[in-house]
Amino acid sequence: MSELKIAIQKNGRLSDNSKRLLEECGIKFSNGSGVLKTTATNFPIDVLFLRDDDIPQYVEQQVADIGILGENMVFEKDKDVIITEKLGFAQCRLSLAIPKEESYSDLKFFMNKKVATSYPKLLSDFFKRNDIEAEIEEISGSVEIAPGIGLADAVCDIVSSGSTLLTNGLREVETVLKSQAVIIANKNLDDEKQKILDKLLFRIRAVKNGKENKYILLNAPESAIPKISKILPGMKSPTILPLMEKGWYSLHSVVREDEFWESINKLKEAGAEGILVIPIEKMIL
Repeated sequence: MSELKIAIQKNGRLSDNSKRLLEECGIKFSNGSGVLKTTATNFPIDVLFLRDDDIPQYVEQQVADIGILGENMVFEKDKDVIITEKLGFAQCRLSLAIPKEESYSDLKFFMNKKVATSYPKLLSDFFKRNDIEAEIEEISGSVEIAPGIGLADAVCDIVSSGSTLLTNGLREVETVLKSQAVIIANKNLDDEKQKILDKLLFRIRAVKNGKENKYILLNAPESAIPKISKILPGMKSPTILPLMEKGWYSLHSVVREDEFWESINKLKEAGAEGILVIPIEKMIL
């Protein structure tokens, strides 16, 4: 049986998140310092540790079958690959930023300006869509310093918290692209490798579903059950179990992470007591 070759970033935050995801999927492999290729011991994949900006080309050329990297790099490199899954981590944005002392009203600010970036294609496409003529200065690394040394009037770079921009006297004014980690795949996987990829995606989706949801247990009087059940429908409906105390029940259900606090407040108002919230490791729908 052939192995599916998966390329991930060899170091950095995206690398750590990618390795953690594979481990959460129950896949065991060696990832010691300096390792550039390793084979999983309990799943038919080879893991390649590469530069993230090389991954799209390697997947297109079938050096790797699939890869994990940011959408920003996928769109910038514009290779003939497909996105098969959005992973939800490494969320960031590609943004335009200007010196904080500059006034700004709209995109016309950038007309005939020089903008430094490591993402010339994405920025050029963005300016074309918005009828902005600007000079793009392509540089790699330390983009934020460009205005301070007179290399450019503004920058376009990846932003997470924005602290790096502030440290360099810049402020974010426009978002060019929102990005997160994704899985890309070669368009011509054979049937055997496609089956391995499908098994991997099944595990990844179970892990993602677990992270996006919480398991809730609570006690409530019988009179409150109809109202609580509307708040906590669960995957189909909440599990309801009688307690030893007459007229009281235990309800078990699942709530989405992004609806968690709002649901908790509604549950308390509806008469729920003794609410327990438990992380879900994996959830298979």
